[in-house]
This record gives sequence, structure tokens and C-alpha cells, in this order.
Amino acid sequence: MPLLKFHLLEGRSEEDVKRILDVTHEITVDAFEVPQRDRYQVVHEHKKYQMIMEDTGLGFDRTEDFLLIHMISRKRTQKQLTKFYENLAEALEKKCSISPSDLMVSISSNADEHWSFGGGKAQFLTGELS
Repeated sequence: MPLLKFHLLEGRSEEDVKRILDVTHEITVDAFEVPQRDRYQVVHEHKKYQMIMEDTGLGFDRTEDFLLIHMISRKRTQKQLTKFYENLAEALEKKCSISPSDLMVSISSNADEHWSFGGGKAQFLTGELS
């Protein structure tokens, strides 16, 4: 049920973007124990001047490979979040050549009643989903 929004600079190939989405989904399924078909991902490509992502004074060197992932999801435990952040950074570096310093993640929590997956119903409230 997490909705992931990927913000990146335009210019990556279709294969590169697909690999980023696939790798992120693998890590999401593992860290948050969501079903395999619980996949909701949207990619937003930006011109270089439309995305300014500094480092909050942490000393990260950002490159044109920078990737911001904004996740909207149920509340997760600190253990799940830590596992997600660490495994995602490792997997994206290994499988997509994205440096951990080029990865930023922001997670916004919401509740079950804030989701309707179609048909004009709140499936978590109707009991169709748990």
C-alpha cells in the first residue's frame, strides 16, 4: 500500500528507471512485509533547474544521479524504517550505481481510512483489505 513518488533529473534511460523502480519495490516488500502486488510507483522527471537538493550541512556531494523518494504509507516501526533506508541505499548503489549520498527519502504517514483503491470504497474500512 505504500505510494512511492520518485523525483529525478530527466535523462535516465527507460531501463535505468525501471531498474530503480524494481529494486526499490524489492526492498519495500522485504522491509515492510507488504504483498508483492502492493506496488504503486510514480516517476517525476525534472529539469536540472527545477530540483535543488542540498545536504542540510551533512557534507554530501550530490550529482546528477540524485534521487528523491517520497513515500506515503501506514505508520512503520523504527526497525522497519531503518532496514528500509539501509537496504535501499545498499541495493541502489550495487544494482543501479546510485551513490548513497545521492539518495534522499521522505516518508509521510497516513491511516487506513485515507486509502481508496478503486470502486469508490475505502477497502481497509470495508474489510476487503486488512
